Amino acid sequence: MRKLLCLLVLALPVLSAQAHDAKAIAKDVQRHRAMAAAHEAAARCLESGKKFEVCQKELQAACKGLALGKYCGMRHEH
Repeated sequence: MRKLLCLLVLALPVLSAQAHDAKAIAKDVQRHRAMAAAHEAAARCLESGKKFEVCQKELQAACKGLALGKYCGMRHEH
């Protein structure tokens, strides 16, 4: 029992550092939805027959400030 208590006490700072408050979670949800909308628009752009480069530029513009890198938080084999 004492060992378990010691482990919990040692793990508490790690667990609390990873926890997000409700405001941070809401902000993350909003950012994920915005990225999803940008990717959906990129998919529709490609389906419409536009060139990949055109759709990629539109995706980059829509994602500016949302995610790291020029791929809006997603990268695949292109």
